[in-house]
Amino acid sequence: MSPMPHTTWTLPGLHLEDITLPVPLDHADPASARLELFARIVSAPGGEDLPFLVYLQGGPGSEAPRPLDASSPGWLARLLREHRVVMLDQRGTGRSTPVGLDAPLPAGAIDGAPTLREATPVQQAHYLTHFRADAIAADAELLREHLGATSWSLLGQSFGGFTTLRCLSAHAGSVDTALFTGGLPALGPDLDAVYTTTWHGMIARSERFWTRFPGDRDRMRRLADLAADGRLRLADGQRVGVERLRRLGHLLGASQGAERLHYLLGLDPSAPAFAHDLAAALPFGGRNPLYAVLHESCWADGTATRWAGDRTMPQAVREDPTLLAGEHMHRDLFAEDPELAPWAEAADLLAEHDWPRLYDAEALRAADVPGAAAVYFDDAYVPREYSLATADLLRGVTPWVTSEYEHNGLRASGQGVIDHLLDLAAGRRAA
Repeated sequence: MSPMPHTTWTLPGLHLEDITLPVPLDHADPASARLELFARIVSAPGGEDLPFLVYLQGGPGSEAPRPLDASSPGWLARLLREHRVVMLDQRGTGRSTPVGLDAPLPAGAIDGAPTLREATPVQQAHYLTHFRADAIAADAELLREHLGATSWSLLGQSFGGFTTLRCLSAHAGSVDTALFTGGLPALGPDLDAVYTTTWHGMIARSERFWTRFPGDRDRMRRLADLAADGRLRLADGQRVGVERLRRLGHLLGASQGAERLHYLLGLDPSAPAFAHDLAAALPFGGRNPLYAVLHESCWADGTATRWAGDRTMPQAVREDPTLLAGEHMHRDLFAEDPELAPWAEAADLLAEHDWPRLYDAEALRAADVPGAAAVYFDDAYVPREYSLATADLLRGVTPWVTSEYEHNGLRASGQGVIDHLLDLAAGRRAA
């Protein structure tokens, strides 16, 4: 598989170049099947020769944003003043050989199975072990070489920050500047401690929400009773159990999420509007299956996950359905969601998989790469204390701890967060 020709086109205020590049499924095996890697280079008029910056999306399992003009997404225009922005569809997402049950597999990826639906759970799980941050970082290196860039800068949002850290651990010589937004993960195998921290953070968030909207707690209890009786359904008939319902708490980790949850709880549970809005508000689903199947694995730095979100749930949460969950995956979801049900056995296998290390602490200490990291003081998903411990390893990266934004601060702030980080990294602003 050879690289496809570059395609250039324009949008208002933007010049775009689409690139598709073959990359190995298994970077440790040069003879392995080839995936297609898609990236879109975005530049402002006259900025076609500026340095590259790669945007790494959160997730896992989500493709890069699709710009509509120079103001969409809101942080784009600020970056384009200094960079060409590479919007990378991480492997398995968007136009980069997407992972799906019926999507054609690359030739030779799985013997005797043209699609993942026709593969065994063992084959599915083995295939999916090649879609974590280490493989994405190696893909990015091949793309950088293809573009003829000696080095480039990185911006990682959430899981994209995990991938950025992997790049610093394995390919620091290729990185000019590293920027993180809510994406400095913990190092090492103590995954349970991270999940325990996020559970206790969600207990506190839940109580703050019920204090702000006291009548909503009884509404949530009534919904939990319906869910426990098997009578809470989405518009397509899917059953929503108590644990799935509890995951509405993920809304509380984003700006204006509390308001969204309040408006949802104010609807009549028997109304079509509620059924549709509930479906839209629940995390995890069939559009981006990697988000569910590999979600915990993205944290696994030399360990097996063994359904950490379920295992570490505090007893107080188990006993009270109004104590909400955040980005905590739960095993029962695969039984409730018909689009995720075919992935259930593979997800179980991946939960027992002993994942290799993603990060090398000594390599990170030696990485003399300038940068900055937005660390959200009360981040629901990536706890502040672990982010700051990791930041201590990165001598060139300046942490900026802020309580002004939630985990989605990059998007919610327009140009605010990215402007602050660029100034910190360039020494134009004091820490």
